[in-house]
Amino acid sequence: MRAPVFWLISFFIITESGDGILGGNDDIETKRELIVNKKNHPGSVQEYELLLQVSYKDSKEKRDLKNLLKLLKPPSLWLHGPMEIVRAKATTYCGNRNGVLRCTCEDGYTWFPPSCLDPQKCHLHMAESPQSCDCHPNNLTQSVNFCERTKVWGTFKINERFTKDLWNSSSAIYSKYTTGIEIQLKEAYKSIQGFESVRVTQFRDGNIIAGYEVVGSSSASDLLSAMEQVAGKAQAGLRKLFPLEDDSFRIFGEVQCNSIFFGFGFNKDEYTLPCSRGYTGNITAKCQPFGWQVIRETCVLSQLEELKKNFSVFAGNATEAAMSSLVQNLSVVIRQNPSTTAGNLASVVSILGNVSSLSLASHFRVSNSTMEDVINIADHILNSASVNNWTILLQEEKHASSQLLETLENISVLVPPTALPLNFSREFINWKGIPVSESQHKLGYNYQTELFPPNTSTPISGRVIIGSDQFQRSLPETIISMASLTLGNILPFTKTRNDHVNGPVISTLIQNYSVNEIFLIFSKIDSNLSQPHCVFWDFSHLQWDDAGCHLVNETPDMVMCRCTHLTSFSMLMSPFVPPAITPVVKWITFVGLGLSIGSLILCLIIEALFWKQVKKSQTSHTRHICMVNIALCLVIADVWFIIAANVKATVNPSGICIAAVFLTHFFYLSLFFWMLMVGILLAYRIVFVFHHMAISLMMAVGFCLGYGCPLIISVITIAVTEPSNGYRRKDSCWLNWSRGSKPLLALAVPALTIVTVNLVVVLLVLTKLWRPAVGERLSQDNQATVVRVGKSLLILTPLLGLTWGFGIGTMVDSQNVAWHVIFALLNASQGFFILCFGMLLDSKLRQLLFNKLSPLNSWKQTSKQNSSDLSAKPKGTKFFNALQHKGNTLGEEKFITKEYQPK
Repeated sequence: MRAPVFWLISFFIITESGDGILGGNDDIETKRELIVNKKNHPGSVQEYELLLQVSYKDSKEKRDLKNLLKLLKPPSLWLHGPMEIVRAKATTYCGNRNGVLRCTCEDGYTWFPPSCLDPQKCHLHMAESPQSCDCHPNNLTQSVNFCERTKVWGTFKINERFTKDLWNSSSAIYSKYTTGIEIQLKEAYKSIQGFESVRVTQFRDGNIIAGYEVVGSSSASDLLSAMEQVAGKAQAGLRKLFPLEDDSFRIFGEVQCNSIFFGFGFNKDEYTLPCSRGYTGNITAKCQPFGWQVIRETCVLSQLEELKKNFSVFAGNATEAAMSSLVQNLSVVIRQNPSTTAGNLASVVSILGNVSSLSLASHFRVSNSTMEDVINIADHILNSASVNNWTILLQEEKHASSQLLETLENISVLVPPTALPLNFSREFINWKGIPVSESQHKLGYNYQTELFPPNTSTPISGRVIIGSDQFQRSLPETIISMASLTLGNILPFTKTRNDHVNGPVISTLIQNYSVNEIFLIFSKIDSNLSQPHCVFWDFSHLQWDDAGCHLVNETPDMVMCRCTHLTSFSMLMSPFVPPAITPVVKWITFVGLGLSIGSLILCLIIEALFWKQVKKSQTSHTRHICMVNIALCLVIADVWFIIAANVKATVNPSGICIAAVFLTHFFYLSLFFWMLMVGILLAYRIVFVFHHMAISLMMAVGFCLGYGCPLIISVITIAVTEPSNGYRRKDSCWLNWSRGSKPLLALAVPALTIVTVNLVVVLLVLTKLWRPAVGERLSQDNQATVVRVGKSLLILTPLLGLTWGFGIGTMVDSQNVAWHVIFALLNASQGFFILCFGMLLDSKLRQLLFNKLSPLNSWKQTSKQNSSDLSAKPKGTKFFNALQHKGNTLGEEKFITKEYQPK
């Protein structure tokens, strides 16, 4: 079987050029398995780094690939002017192991923690030797952090005034500083063993703060140590050219962030750069644990700035033709420059907003060609790939997405009936307009669309239905409908953080007309989400609102809503618990858990006090061992559940949340398996009445079942799901329930299976108890049987976990409030029920506890005498008759084996 192994091959090409400093991701292009990074250098040359991913089958192909690198020539079609390959190197190789890419470094190269390849999808195993990188993407085209030569970084401060020309690699002052610094540092470091190169990577404001990078073939510790030894020589060389600030010269063996664009930095560092040539504005990044993250960006194309200026010039005497020409020019600019920076998004929304406002005020009409240009523009800026840039924009301009939606609606109603019908179906937006005719009296209005989420072939549909009864009076001129999936991702939430727009956003517009009823049918994007809310976008309060909208019907894949007004509709969905009862369920849960924990601690204390007395017979001994482990597992599980509920899911480090989820999962599983052990022992005593198993064997089976099986299940669950970040929920510390592996099943399936098995055991017990005992008169049978069955149910229900069966109701009929309340009430208080029915209903334990707490010695003596008399009686009819009236139903085979005793 052929297992491809990927190599990263880097080419450095020099050619004629001159450009501004990089900003954003506009100068990085990814084409299948080829990545081109452009690096700017002083003077008339420019350096390109090509990252090529190729595969080989064996060591011979590997050698051939290396030899091929030496013979490669630069392609003449890519760039104009002379060019040369100055270096080619193979640094990283990967193999496919069970669907996971495991990558390691070639000799002489190393990873640079804390990340490797793709920081979001790959994990670096730092404890291994050599260090390896595990990844789950299908390819490495989005990877940025490959194996490299050993690097050490340094900074120093020059006491001269900073100028923005130091951010322009083509400027003379940039060339002066970088050339001088690199010459002096190379002279100081050239004697270091393994030293290869040094280059200036960044200039920052604050006088002039220069940063440089040293590359070598020795280990990082050796290179750092050698550089520290010649630090004085390096500073002396730099002082010949620049006034260095005292004690500003520093060397670092590790950095938190490092990239071509922003250089290197440390946690929470912020760095602002001007945007690349052709753009105005700045871009600011912050150093996060996973690398540089853009937090502010105002990069706007120069052509867009020109369009904004042109609009302000003719705004006073604008015409329909001028508006159409402006929109057409905007469409052309965007088509020729497809970058959707946050600054570009803001400018496009602003320009369209101005066009909309001026057209409405001047009563302009919008032609079909202009409307098509508007939809093309909207499709471009609603590209799903631009959602991250929308997130950046909304941090500064919170209402930009709402302004875009309102602008599209305002422009749409300006299309005259004579230009309709029109239908524009694009990848990220669908727009349809019709002129209203007499047919609406009979047929009403029906709009249907299909949109495709990213990386899926399953369409998401939306439908609008307005009945014919809504058009019985005078008819409107036009009806416009449009739908988009991206709008649901960028319109902000103000209700609960668990809400998601789980379908298309559909806007239906009928100008100067009102309807009393409109039906909307939404296809679910994520069928695992439940509790839908039919909502509309309220432009007045800039939030989703459900006033006048109601849920009509829900299926696993679709939701139908009914609204009494026209606007932009969608559906919000929250996982599992209905928001209306969340406070009630939460209160019941925590009160019940507190009561349960206290009761379980009391159970353990009682067991400890009377352990010698309760373990005298084999049956009693094994039963109480199970009781102790059930109480112990449940109290620990409840405590970890409370801890998990109070840990923020976004806490850093996330290991606290993961640990809480794992331990809660493990101890709840242990609880269920010990309850299964009780059920097995009970069934064993019913079926094999006269057979006795060695207690050591019973306990071996019990502990393997009670702790071994849960450990295996919980470890496999975290091992399979955590590498892909699917182990826990993003909004809370609990097992995830979403697309993919669904780790919550690792608790639900064993738990419900055990509850089902224990239910069968209970039915078996009740069947045995319902039979009249040998020697009983039929007249007494019904009363005695009812007592026995009642006691058995009270004891077995909490001990065997039957109340957890109500969890099926919360999963199947999750909208029913009763299921959630009953489930929380019964299971949060399980420890209290175990104390009452599993401990205090046991007459022997009750007698022992009474003796222990009795303040009168005479009572103690009497109790001891009664106890000794009782123990002296042989096993016969009187013994079981006494137990029948006041004994524990399950204690020491009392009612189960009674009918088999000789009379």
